[in-house]
Amino acid sequence: MTELQIGALLFVVTFAVLFSGIPIAFGLTAVSIAFLACFGEPGALEAVAKTFIGELSNFALLTLPMFVVLGAAIGMSRAGRDLYESLHRWLCRVPGGLVIANIVGCGLFSAMCGSSPATAAAIGKVGIPEMLKRGVPARLATGAIAAGGTLGILIPPSITFIVYGIVTHTSIARLFLAGVVPGLALVVVFAVYSWVASRAGLRRAGAGATMQETYTLAEKLSGLLRTLPFLAIIVAVTVFMYGGFATPSEVAAIAAFLALVLVAVVYRGLRLADLWAIMRDATRESSMILLIIAAAALYAYMMSYLYVTQSVADWMFGWQLSNWQLILVLNLFLLLAGFFMPAVSVILMSMPIMLPVLQQGQIDLVWFAVILTINLEIGLIHPPLGLNLFVIRGVAPDVPLREVMWGTLPFVVIMVLFIVLLTFFPGIATWLPDRLMGPGH
Repeated sequence: MTELQIGALLFVVTFAVLFSGIPIAFGLTAVSIAFLACFGEPGALEAVAKTFIGELSNFALLTLPMFVVLGAAIGMSRAGRDLYESLHRWLCRVPGGLVIANIVGCGLFSAMCGSSPATAAAIGKVGIPEMLKRGVPARLATGAIAAGGTLGILIPPSITFIVYGIVTHTSIARLFLAGVVPGLALVVVFAVYSWVASRAGLRRAGAGATMQETYTLAEKLSGLLRTLPFLAIIVAVTVFMYGGFATPSEVAAIAAFLALVLVAVVYRGLRLADLWAIMRDATRESSMILLIIAAAALYAYMMSYLYVTQSVADWMFGWQLSNWQLILVLNLFLLLAGFFMPAVSVILMSMPIMLPVLQQGQIDLVWFAVILTINLEIGLIHPPLGLNLFVIRGVAPDVPLREVMWGTLPFVVIMVLFIVLLTFFPGIATWLPDRLMGPGH
């Protein structure tokens, strides 16, 4: 068989194995070993253990479990409820202010935990019942939380960016900075859409359709004070990482420690049993991600050993596509892949093939990371995977899944248009890292 034929067979077998329900790490490892044994030379399997273990020795991987601990600690606290309540007190008189408060809350919470499902669950548990009780349409209420939750993999700290940085050997600090402006821009655009949709709904339903509330300045400030300690984590991460005081791994450890301290001090509810639960869940999730990364490294080694990566890259170069056409093809691939596979899996499986193509086309890897992440965000709120859809379904069981899906559609359109905007104006993603860290190379 030719290398391209082996690659086509590999693609089919990999999808079949992953869709069989086998854990991703075990599936990728089994496929890698099977293809090395069938198509490689007699000594091809000798490097399996070395490749698998060698990938886990990467010092940059220390950031993953630390940021997972950070997310787990904040997720078990009332930070999401307090954040939502504080924002609601300031925005309650604005048309659609309740929805806007939830979207801004998603943006801020994602900046603390870095996980999309965790963000959607933490804010949705409180925000969706409150929005429904106050007359917000179910589609808008659930769609806003599902879409706002996707910001967890774009606004730093982002586990997606960490994995991308490790796979492509790109600066994680630069990737984090690249996600800031696009992430904040999407928060603003989502909020504007919610405001417009809410005003249109109020005109149709009449002025008395929603409950009106008022809060004194003292009540607004008291709610804000409970969220300040957690917002301080964001400031601490920013100062230590971009001020040159610590590496990303050290910053992750500092942030995780601060989160545990603040949960214990602010909420006075961090018992030994809670600490055990945080560490247990963080260990489980970190181990899963690390195993997938190691298996993906073996998978990439297998593709390179069998010359599949190089052959596919040469095949794509043979199309003689311009950079615009190449970006369009890659966007379509990422969009479709995100519909079927988790974000980390897409990065680990596709980047070994896409990386030489991007480098040959001299495409900025930092800018492309943001494009890739927004594509994968869409996959989080679009069937058949649509992880955030099922998270929302879990926190709002009375809302039919069909309504949740229709509610996310306008946000999907917004994100697609934002990808187009980023394509024409890449400086939206690259300006901040270039400004603070100098031009990338």
